[in-house]
Amino acid sequence: MTDTFDTVTMFGADWCRDCIRSKALLDRLGADYEYIDLVAQPEQADRAQAISGRTNIPVIVFPDGRHLVEPSDTELQAALGV
Repeated sequence: MTDTFDTVTMFGADWCRDCIRSKALLDRLGADYEYIDLVAQPEQADRAQAISGRTNIPVIVFPDGRHLVEPSDTELQAALGV
């Protein structure tokens, strides 16, 4: 079963520097996204791992099913079409 998303969804944690950076970029760009805090919702970590096949975060999932893991700002902007 594949998750589908209506908006960009980011799985992250407040202790993760890459998560903080990617979340800040999404905020600066005014992107419509859902943030899933893996500290507050640790059960969602399995979902993020199932999507990415990895345990690294952030996992950023796009409505078309594409996903990025630990993207650079440049990679994330390109994926958003910015």
